[in-house]
Amino acid sequence: MSEVANKARRRDHARPSPLRTVTILLGAVAVLAAGCGGGSSHTASTTTPSTSTTSDSTAATGDGPVVRPLDVTGAPTEIADTAAGRVGYRTVGAGSPLLLVMGLSGSMDDWAPAFVATLAADHKVVMMDNAGVGDTAPLASPLSITEMANQTSALISTLRLGSVAVLGWSMGGMIAQALAVLHPAQVSKLVLAATQPGTGHVVPIPPAAAAAVLSANPTEVLSVLFPPSASAAEANYVAGIISYPSFYQASAATVGSQALAIANWLEGKDPTGLQFGRVRIPTLVADGTLDQLDPSANDRTLAAIVPGASLLLFPGAGHAFLFQDSASFLPDVEQFLR
Repeated sequence: MSEVANKARRRDHARPSPLRTVTILLGAVAVLAAGCGGGSSHTASTTTPSTSTTSDSTAATGDGPVVRPLDVTGAPTEIADTAAGRVGYRTVGAGSPLLLVMGLSGSMDDWAPAFVATLAADHKVVMMDNAGVGDTAPLASPLSITEMANQTSALISTLRLGSVAVLGWSMGGMIAQALAVLHPAQVSKLVLAATQPGTGHVVPIPPAAAAAVLSANPTEVLSVLFPPSASAAEANYVAGIISYPSFYQASAATVGSQALAIANWLEGKDPTGLQFGRVRIPTLVADGTLDQLDPSANDRTLAAIVPGASLLLFPGAGHAFLFQDSASFLPDVEQFLR
């Protein structure tokens, strides 16, 4: 990696009281990755270690090799100075590159550690923060999906990733689509999770779900990410994301800009969204059948746009299906990426 691409720094984190940890938990729940509800960024949190058992290395001892757990939550945040400004990112694992692109209001800390660890067993997983989140530079107003895709492309170039597989969740899936349209040589495969096309012909988000995801009540936000039957998966997800040393999220101003960019995309006002049909990149579209923020009809429409695209719908799963049904979804992703 070039010297420019390797510019990095580690954050020092305070160890808060148990009460502070509970406060962080509530904040995390309130702004889960594809949800909405901004707040302050880089909040100090507990330094609970990762619970993942996935391995990426061994150490020889007198008793044979010792498996070392892959430390997703301990991966340092690095800063890449790109043509589109500074971009915060983390890298975990080794193998063919896989870029994870987050959704509305989320940060890298919204990727469940166990989910990332499983992918990192076979891939060099690169996570990044979108424009204006964490250490990533904001972009000119008005923010658009197209410009966020261009900033993503700038990171790929700076890190010299070449042609990379891209997994985008919710708004991240829109950015992934735009990236494939604008910079097809940088995208080897697309995994579009719980996201919508930008053609202007989509089934709208039901008003009740839209209101819930904007609520300050964590229970309401969770209700549109995980269905009632998935309470265990919901609890596991929350426990995972608060195990990052310093959970943080997009500011309220950034969330507002992202929401406008999404609205323009859904209404067909972002020109890049109208061009996704010309993409000829292997594409996997996936979602839960109970996704309240993205009706399944949109998944079928999106899959039909790209010739040969595959569609996976997980019965009984919601907008956070990729964490709710990770035991099924991750093997499907791995098979697709081979």
